[in-house]
Amino acid sequence: MRPRPAGEALLARRAAVRLGVQAAVIAGLIVVALTAVAVVVLLGAQRAQVATQLQRAIVRADDVADPPDGMYLVLRDRTGAVTVTPGLHAGVADLGAVADAAAGGSPPTVERSVDHVQYEVATELRSDGTTVQAILDLTVNHAERNRLLATMFATGLAGLLVAGAAGTWLGHRALAPLSAALSLQRRFVADAGHELRTPLTLLGTRAQLLRRRLRRDPGANPEVVAEVEGVVTDAGRLTAILEDLLLAADPVGARPREVVDLTDLCRDVVAAAEADATDRGIDLGLDVGDPVHTTGSAAALRRALTALADNAVRHAAQVVTMTVRVEGHTAVVDVTDDGEGVDPALAPRLFDRFATTSRPGEAGRRRYGLGLALVAEIAAAHDGRVALVDTAGRGATFRLTLPVAPRNL
Repeated sequence: MRPRPAGEALLARRAAVRLGVQAAVIAGLIVVALTAVAVVVLLGAQRAQVATQLQRAIVRADDVADPPDGMYLVLRDRTGAVTVTPGLHAGVADLGAVADAAAGGSPPTVERSVDHVQYEVATELRSDGTTVQAILDLTVNHAERNRLLATMFATGLAGLLVAGAAGTWLGHRALAPLSAALSLQRRFVADAGHELRTPLTLLGTRAQLLRRRLRRDPGANPEVVAEVEGVVTDAGRLTAILEDLLLAADPVGARPREVVDLTDLCRDVVAAAEADATDRGIDLGLDVGDPVHTTGSAAALRRALTALADNAVRHAAQVVTMTVRVEGHTAVVDVTDDGEGVDPALAPRLFDRFATTSRPGEAGRRRYGLGLALVAEIAAAHDGRVALVDTAGRGATFRLTLPVAPRNL
């Protein structure tokens, strides 16, 4: 089965787009922050400029006939006579503030809106006894502010587009080697699977023919028949494992999701590992109660449980026990051995691929934690996890936890 060559390219394109979007989001946040700071600075500068213009007009005003551009004046002399710059819209002048300032008050500078035009109004009593109210039309100021904001918005939008495009392009270039490596890995797995499938099929077929002949032979040794049955079963399991490996190597593929009886699966794993355990002088036991079900790939979970059992048998002194139970909404499988345990310094690296470890008395021997790394990957693919349980230095216990299927809830 040849993998679809578009798989890695599709993943690379998706990852590049995600990087581009992330770059655009980051650039957007930066632009928003800078724009907010710029707006605050701009508004502060404009208000300071307006205050300066109003104060200068109040100080220099001698009549209302010739105010600065965009400015209107209201003057009240010592006799109480009030004059207003011609052309000022009715309702703009604050005569109450003029009277208050003339009486010695300090009316605040206010912003007034009349006929959709905004004005800044400042009133002050000068030392010569004249009360002056300066009124500035803010139309020009607001137009300038809006023009600057529009320019900043357009520049920020262009920056977002450029950041997104650049992030996508750079992400595509950065992920191209990874895509090629994934493609090479998939081709290797596919080729290996294709080469292995044929001998496995022949092995299974020959084992089935041999089993059929032995069953027809009344004088066949029952032990030989049982061993042949085991070969047929193991050949079928190897084929299932091969199919699962091919699925796992496909980055866009999905493993089948089915209800799996962990209790039966553990029985099969213990039965398959019993011969090796017996050769090593290890008592391999199983502690189960009611059926425990989870959802996932039976072949993948069998690989994980087999790896845990094999690890325990290789490191045990005399006894290995596999326990299956339910805790709340979690299915728990504990694999315990009575060996030397695990060096705490090595514990954080146990589930890393190709993490080189060694045990006491094995100087120079390289040990690779590939089996436990595969267990961790399979557990993660089933929304579970595997962990080393603290046993206070007495052997080692590896715990595989998985979500239980609805029938166990």
